[in-house]
Amino acid sequence: MGTGFSGEVATYYARHRRGYPSEVLDAVVAAFGLDASDTVVDLGCGTGQLSVPLAARVGAVVGVDPEPDMLTLARRAALDAGSANATWLLGADGDLPTLGRLLGDRAIGALTVAVAIHFMDRDTLFRATRPLLRPGGGIAVVTNGTPLWLQDTGWSRALRGCLERLLGHPVTATCQTDGAGRQRNRDALVAAGYRVTESSVRYDAPLTLDDMVGGAFSALSADRLPRPQDRAAFTDEVRSALGGCEVVTERVDVWLQFGLPW
Repeated sequence: MGTGFSGEVATYYARHRRGYPSEVLDAVVAAFGLDASDTVVDLGCGTGQLSVPLAARVGAVVGVDPEPDMLTLARRAALDAGSANATWLLGADGDLPTLGRLLGDRAIGALTVAVAIHFMDRDTLFRATRPLLRPGGGIAVVTNGTPLWLQDTGWSRALRGCLERLLGHPVTATCQTDGAGRQRNRDALVAAGYRVTESSVRYDAPLTLDDMVGGAFSALSADRLPRPQDRAAFTDEVRSALGGCEVVTERVDVWLQFGLPW
């Protein structure tokens, strides 16, 4: 699960990626009956967008990510939020059995994977998770909306055009947040012996030009990130494509897929 989200890309990720509304946290907690006695493992935790608020709902959160820079920023976010019950580990989906040995006899209430499942071997991961779960525990796969460059809005099409000129190729990556990606999650969960339920949270929120551009940069690998002067020129190009608009409205559809062992 190598991602290339290091250095300045990690900073863009921490600064510009959306967090999750309370309804998403409520749904995860309710799906597995999580409480202060539970430990949750957030795999591919990034800079803590899900891990940190979830820590306020459970006994402990273990955030796992393959990028040291992401974990540094996640740790900082937890400190800023006053979360003393979050632990941060360098690792990937293939390291889950090792994590299980570190946990010893302590079963987990849930494994969460938020906007990272497309980097993982679902089939192996879902099977490896089952022995770690307490009774009633399970897996939550969470998306955080359609990528900024693929939404059915004028501002998204303008952003996509600018990105394609910057990168020199069509920009079509869905990050497997679309229907086909969610079907892959369902199929892998069922094959690994889970029953699957789903829910979603939809809301409208303002999206600033800085967050739009920063969010796009946060999806690039470090070696694809433009030079600072080119980033400024790109921002100006997007602003012009938006007719000088600095804030648009984004409709966010957060999809939650819950897998509970039969």
